[in-house]
Amino acid sequence: MTGFLSFFRFFFLPRALLSHYRRHPLQLVALGVMIVLATMLWTGVNQLTSQARASLAQSEQAVAERRQVLRDDGGALAVDDFVTLRLAGVCVMPWLEVTPSPGHHLAGQRLVGIDPLAAHCFGNSVDGAGALDQPLDGKPFVDIHTAAGISARESRLHLLVPASTNPSVLPPGYSLAGFSASPDTGELGDSFLLNLEALGVLVLLIAALLLRSVYLLGLAQRRESFALLHRFGVPPGRVQRWLALEILALALLGVVPGVWLGRWLATGLGGGFGQALEGLFDIPLYAGQGQGWLTPVLVMLAVVMVSCLGDLLFLRFRQRLALPLAVQAVVAAALLVTGLAMAWLAPSLLWVFIAVALVFAGAGWLTPLAVARLSHWRARLAKKPLVLWRYRELAVLVRRLTLPLVALQFALAMVLAVQALVTTFESTFDRWLAQRLEAAYYIEVPAGADGRKAADWLTSAQERSPDLQWHRVIRGSALLADASGEGGRQVDVFALAPISSLIREWSLLEAAERHWETLAAGDGVMINEQLARRHNLGAGDRLQLSIGGEPLDSVIVGVYPDYGRPVGEVLLNAGLLPASFNTRFESVSVTPGRPGIDRITEALRQIWDVGALTTRDNATIRELATGVFDQTFALTRAMTLLTLVLAASALLMMGWVLFSTRTWYFRLLVAWGMSQREVAAQLLRLALLLTGGIAALALPLGLWLTWALVHRINPLAFGWSLPMAVYPGFWLELAVLSLAIGLSIALLMRRQLSRPAALPASASALSGGER
Repeated sequence: MTGFLSFFRFFFLPRALLSHYRRHPLQLVALGVMIVLATMLWTGVNQLTSQARASLAQSEQAVAERRQVLRDDGGALAVDDFVTLRLAGVCVMPWLEVTPSPGHHLAGQRLVGIDPLAAHCFGNSVDGAGALDQPLDGKPFVDIHTAAGISARESRLHLLVPASTNPSVLPPGYSLAGFSASPDTGELGDSFLLNLEALGVLVLLIAALLLRSVYLLGLAQRRESFALLHRFGVPPGRVQRWLALEILALALLGVVPGVWLGRWLATGLGGGFGQALEGLFDIPLYAGQGQGWLTPVLVMLAVVMVSCLGDLLFLRFRQRLALPLAVQAVVAAALLVTGLAMAWLAPSLLWVFIAVALVFAGAGWLTPLAVARLSHWRARLAKKPLVLWRYRELAVLVRRLTLPLVALQFALAMVLAVQALVTTFESTFDRWLAQRLEAAYYIEVPAGADGRKAADWLTSAQERSPDLQWHRVIRGSALLADASGEGGRQVDVFALAPISSLIREWSLLEAAERHWETLAAGDGVMINEQLARRHNLGAGDRLQLSIGGEPLDSVIVGVYPDYGRPVGEVLLNAGLLPASFNTRFESVSVTPGRPGIDRITEALRQIWDVGALTTRDNATIRELATGVFDQTFALTRAMTLLTLVLAASALLMMGWVLFSTRTWYFRLLVAWGMSQREVAAQLLRLALLLTGGIAALALPLGLWLTWALVHRINPLAFGWSLPMAVYPGFWLELAVLSLAIGLSIALLMRRQLSRPAALPASASALSGGER
């Protein structure tokens, strides 16, 4: 007998344990699909964010502890300046940033040309600039000769010097300033990536809850099998070890292809994500900087093992730390209140995320307790037996389906909030673009051409055709004076002349009286929201700038929204620009009216004596800009919708399985005199009450998360705010989805009622045996 038991333990025990999945293949498929999809989503997001962080670190490390040389007259640097500085004995290295023209095989990437010989005086080789003599391979650093030979849409030369350089060694006409590989974003790029990582963690949490719920259901269904194995002499510890091996094997089978699919997803979204990243934060996404395979595999294995085997590993501690329901409710409410208060008062993005986690933990803990308590309260008030039975049964189902119900609540709340944020941003961004692109066309001023000649001609043309509207746009940079009054942080300059009717309909966040008249007179300036938030400025405050080496002290007459850009910007009358101002870009915005755009472009072509002009209609510009932001949120939408599908599918399967285990109990209603149709109607009402109640509880959580995203996370992460908007139509869609899940469960149960089922040995022998 002993030999037979040993033979059974080693050869038939695994088959006995796996026989559960032969009887319930849907559970095995559900576990595998959840592991694969959760791994794919998290790995894809993690690959993109780690690649972006590595790209940002590579750019910044290459210029760490270095400063740049500027001309005192504000002019652009050239090769002659490099020669002058080297002849003066200054250790200087050229840094040529090049954006290839459309049609080039590297179009859309930003390349950096470096002279490795000039970098030798720095003492160490420039990080990331190795093998500069090799062909271009998508890496950012190339030889400066190669970069200079590329047909470029835009190029800019910087001259870098070591941080220890004394300004006294510079020749006359030059000065030192700080240098960064990208504009100062106030760590907004990191915040953007942190947002994506937080969303990935939330998706991971929901997937873990679903995995745990499905696996625990399987354990409950296998309870009788475990008892039978124990009677055959198999100790519980051995069963637990085999269960651990079982879930480890399942995790490996799901995690490895999930990681591969996640890397494939990151590769597919990398191009659009890189464009969005550079468009939002001027951070290029460099190739080959992502994480390897080992980290995501280990992380996902740990998540799967802990979520599925947490009860087996920590059963003893859980039993010791079990709290009464009243204490659990108090603790959950305390977590919820603490999270709400912290979200309102949190000074940084990290603390806001902690607050969101506390709110979700408190709500997820409190929801099943509250629903069960409410169900018992309604049952006590019920006067009809069927109503009493329905609410008592609802309390049982909530206890049995706690994890999938909470996961569905989280998924619904997340989808609701993200949908509101994205939809609000799209509508707000469209209105903002309509204001910023009020003119029908814009015409680039050719290099070396005089924009004032075009302004004189347009002024005279407007006198003949009053429906012609236009203004010049001059862009460059200035230094924002620090507390000591000296030049400090660089800001963009957006200069207009004249202050035409094309911009006077802008919606402003703050404004002084007669703000447009004051701006047109040159007695004030406007700033964008990013600059206002970063330096706590508003209408009525004074702003000190250094423009082209000349000081400018002016009053702020307005704050305007500037979505999608992290850098600070100052809007002023172009008449305030000194002659030493270095114009980086100049154009003319025109709504032609009666003269027509062809007549205007022909006149300007003759004035500037050029063969052709670069003229773009603003509809094309809006399409390009909208495309960047659509790509920015494509991954977010995909993750939230797929998470919702996962949660809905898991609840559908769990609800059906749990209802099926209680089929014998529901058949008692027939024994008490109800028809099959009446029992099916009661199950329909019960299923709709269950899923509809979760949708109703997800609504306030989703509204709060929307508020947190709009008023707390978005300003801290991006530097600009959005209006709080709600979309009841989308609420209705989610409610219909929840009711469809309940309807599906009821229809499946109606079929189940028509099939024979054996009675359990006792009222609580099977999962769901409560009554």
